[in-house]
Amino acid sequence: MRYSRYGGDAGWMEVVAMTIRINITRLTKNTGQSVLSLSFNLGGILAGTLLAIHSKIFSPEFCRWALILFPGILSIRGAIGGLFCGRLSTALHVGTVKPSYTKNTENFYLLLYSVVTLTFTSSVMLGAAACFFGIFLWGATFTDWVSLLAVITSTTGLSILFISPITIGVSILSFKHGLDPDVIVYPVISTVADILETICYILVLTSFFSLPQQMRYLIGFFDFVFMFIVLYILIRNFRRREFVKTVKEFFLTLLLVAFIVNVTGLLLSKISQVIGSRPQIYVVYPALIDTVGDVGSIVGSTATTKLALGLIDSSFSSIKQHSYEIGGAWAASLVMFTSYSMLSSLAIGMNSLTHPLKFTAQLLTTNILAVFFMVFVAYAVAIFTFKRGWDPDNFVIPLESSLADGITTLSLLIALTAIA
Repeated sequence: MRYSRYGGDAGWMEVVAMTIRINITRLTKNTGQSVLSLSFNLGGILAGTLLAIHSKIFSPEFCRWALILFPGILSIRGAIGGLFCGRLSTALHVGTVKPSYTKNTENFYLLLYSVVTLTFTSSVMLGAAACFFGIFLWGATFTDWVSLLAVITSTTGLSILFISPITIGVSILSFKHGLDPDVIVYPVISTVADILETICYILVLTSFFSLPQQMRYLIGFFDFVFMFIVLYILIRNFRRREFVKTVKEFFLTLLLVAFIVNVTGLLLSKISQVIGSRPQIYVVYPALIDTVGDVGSIVGSTATTKLALGLIDSSFSSIKQHSYEIGGAWAASLVMFTSYSMLSSLAIGMNSLTHPLKFTAQLLTTNILAVFFMVFVAYAVAIFTFKRGWDPDNFVIPLESSLADGITTLSLLIALTAIA
């Protein structure tokens, strides 16, 4: 005998079946969007290809600090880009920013002004730090400091002209088409920005060192224009609470990022021989780092939005309520790591089935170790900063994206050693 639809013997089974269908739908949706966004990490191979093609520019004979400076430029770009993407995604959800290209809210323009200001000040700080360490490591001079500061400022200033409109466009388009900007924006932008930042850096270096002297004056003029724009922004907005809060909180993040970048560089130098003995690693290494960082950004950005909307409690135990976002991003990253293994095997030309299978096992082990740690860090930072009354979007993506390099590299070392 069958009772009513939602009561009696059969009713509870229908409720359970409906709940399972809803859960599977949510997980499938999150996984699908994550695969879409993480698939852009295949473009990380293009950034590495650009470096290989223009390897002469990064040689000590051409410029002794060009290669040393490059990781720092990408890290600073990633930190500021993470802040921009995270704040935009949350603001679109809560309604403080409109999905419009023109006539937007005051919060939107204050965020944009903050990004421009932080880009310039971070460039100056990176140049000062590079010169300070350069004095001890490679005998940097005052001329070196002037040159590298001019190159850094021009590179970041030029890149922001391209990256910022793309970031805004991807955020608005994804939101308008029913996609979750927390899932889509940073993973897409991180790869696009790496490529554009690399192109800008190569262009500025070539112009500064290879073209006529007049190009140096043009680069210097561009830097001064950039500086005066930032001074104008500061004069107009130094009393705006939201602007000052963003700048102050990011400076704390910047100090932590600077420390993380130096630790990562030391770690990379320690294990370079292990990676060097496996040429297939070079094919996929940039994509591995991007993907792990992007998973952390998806988890962290979706968590900050839920915190802002009051959908989860500000305690780490609420991570159980975030399982669909975590599961979807992690499943998508496993798909991408498997794809990287296949692409690398084809590129290297492995004919034996044993080697590709072992390499796939190594990459999947790397994924499990690195993603587990990054999920924990991203969620913990979101909860900690929210409880402190800070804006989590000023911290989560910048910190986790900087950590991703070192954590992925260490996890890869463990996987290569364990599955030899």
